[in-house]
Amino acid sequence: MQEYLLWAIVGFALVIAELVTGTFYLLVLGVAALVAAVVAFFGAEFWLQALVAAAVSLTGVYLVHYWRQQNPAQAQGSNDLDRGQQVVFESWVDEASGLARVKYRGSTWDARIDGAPHTATLYITGQQDGRLLVSVNRPA
Repeated sequence: MQEYLLWAIVGFALVIAELVTGTFYLLVLGVAALVAAVVAFFGAEFWLQALVAAAVSLTGVYLVHYWRQQNPAQAQGSNDLDRGQQVVFESWVDEASGLARVKYRGSTWDARIDGAPHTATLYITGQQDGRLLVSVNRPA
């Protein structure tokens, strides 16, 4: 079997595997293998094919990592349907550490409050370890 076909098969397999994971890293590796397949198709030696695949992989992984660091809200906020909803402050559990009880959807929840609540109405900014994160300010 010719080298470019091997690179293409590996590339397509990685792109298909990416559909299961959704992290973009396998997509980068798949694209790198497909670029190496193009280089192999034009008759380059194996060391050049591997070098091109490695360079495209490293560049792509760096770009995906950089993009994910710059856009954390998009990655986390998509499943957080409670974000921005109002809660009502009930009582402090530990005021020094910002732990309190809040009322939300008819139930009492543990919450960590960002800042001092000067009103009874607070807004959910996220969740961490089964605890609501709330703030006086509505999240953007």
